[in-house]
Amino acid sequence: MKVGIVQFPGTNCEYDTQHAFAELGCETQILWHKEDTIASDTDLVVVPGGFSYGDYLRSGAIAKMSPIMKALKIYADNGGKVLGICNGFQVLAEIGLLPGALKRNEGLHFISRHHHLKVVNNENEFLRFCKTDQVLNIPIAHHDGNFYIDDAGLKELYANNQVLLKYTDSTGSIDNPNGSVDSIAGICNRAKNVFGLMPHPERAMESLLGSNDGRAMLEGFINA
Repeated sequence: MKVGIVQFPGTNCEYDTQHAFAELGCETQILWHKEDTIASDTDLVVVPGGFSYGDYLRSGAIAKMSPIMKALKIYADNGGKVLGICNGFQVLAEIGLLPGALKRNEGLHFISRHHHLKVVNNENEFLRFCKTDQVLNIPIAHHDGNFYIDDAGLKELYANNQVLLKYTDSTGSIDNPNGSVDSIAGICNRAKNVFGLMPHPERAMESLLGSNDGRAMLEGFINA
């Protein structure tokens, strides 16, 4: 499997992401933001975490103007699989590949810690190796992770099984760290080929580092 990983000025999780997919046996390639094509044999494109362009204006607002984003839009519209992690989720929302927006955390503080997530829907390639209602322990690290969507948009997300993950405690009860609507931590598009989440599964690949729950999440893309 071939995975392309987008790199902007300010991205800081591209090599963590590259390491995670290499650990799963994937061929990986860093895609510099000025590239304007994505190879046709690419199986997955990941927009990783960090602070693209320093998060000036607002998170992802400048990154969406990069040439690679035009290529990514074409790739996704043709059915290519895309995963946005943290800043990557923000970028995908800015470009319109995912609905909603990411706002400043409700408490106005940067949050960096492990946090539990509950799997809401696993009828997709991303979470197919996880069980519905399974609780995962995955790191979060964001300042603008407060997911917002209006009532009509939220209703549509649920109607189309696009809500994938919610922030919870270890028992699966809601524990919302940033004010996200309905405690939503991850969603997908209607076609279920574009995925976004604020937590970092690539940082949860080894028990030695606190959790290996991220492996099952990323393995869903392998040989899908």
